Amino acid sequence: MRRRGILGTALALPFAIPAARAQDARPIRLVIAFPAGGPTDVIGRLVAEKMARALGQTVVVENRGGANGNIAAEAVARAEADGSVLLYNTSSIAISRALYRRLSYDLLRDLAPVALTASAPSLLVADPRLPVRNAAEFIAWARANSGKISYGSGGVGNVSHLQAFMVMRHIGAEATHVPYRGTAAALTDVAAGNVQFMSDAFNTALPQARDGLVRAIAVSSLARAPLLPEVPTMAETGLMPPGSDTGIWQGIMAPARTPPEAIARLNGAVNSALRDEEVRKRLAAMGATPSGGTAGDYARYLAAEVALWARVVQESGATAE
Repeated sequence: MRRRGILGTALALPFAIPAARAQDARPIRLVIAFPAGGPTDVIGRLVAEKMARALGQTVVVENRGGANGNIAAEAVARAEADGSVLLYNTSSIAISRALYRRLSYDLLRDLAPVALTASAPSLLVADPRLPVRNAAEFIAWARANSGKISYGSGGVGNVSHLQAFMVMRHIGAEATHVPYRGTAAALTDVAAGNVQFMSDAFNTALPQARDGLVRAIAVSSLARAPLLPEVPTMAETGLMPPGSDTGIWQGIMAPARTPPEAIARLNGAVNSALRDEEVRKRLAAMGATPSGGTAGDYARYLAAEVALWARVVQESGATAE
């Protein structure tokens, strides 16, 4: 996901604050769990800007990357629970709960859901030199070469690792996992033929698929991606069970014990931001979809994701310190 004019690591978004709302004068700090310039940062800043307008309040964005988002999550979990500090997280937070042997915070105990913001599919791609033009041929090839093939990922326990593992497990094939320091290097090696396939974020894999450097096999979402409508979903092609959706999502959380009225106010601002036409157009251009809904909706969704990834992490044997 790209944008013109990458911003720095912290940005204040000032808007006029009505005098009658002096209690809201303190800025809200939105801690983004990944570095500036990446897809999470781009969407997080866009949402922050529109939230500030809806609240009539300054929102300051702070990037605290590292440890798969856990550094930011820990900082927010320990912050004052008054609605002034928020976490902008991704689906990695649900994976981390099962992946890391020692975490200094408990996702379900120390953080409170505010709202889902956006989701985007992953794209299963393969070396275009393989005798594989579609999902059916990919399945047949993987089974015929079981134990002799390899796939790249952005690292052990990364969603790109676990998605590819799930595909192989579902179709009954074996492949060697080759972890990289980030998915960009892995995608380059798929294009070079050093590994045969991988699952990557839709927006980063799409340009290479369009240029023919890798071959798009399937998307992870329930519905086909509007930017690549000719490519089927994993579920419809038998790469995943029916009804599967293992895409990447983002959301906002607050410290546990944040007052319900503060959560409700923030949730309303997020939903207002996601209804904004500029936000919807920019998300669509990145292959992402606005989510929204209530804090309770997010809590239920998060519980389901925690259960899903706990099972997958256990089956894969992945661990991290």
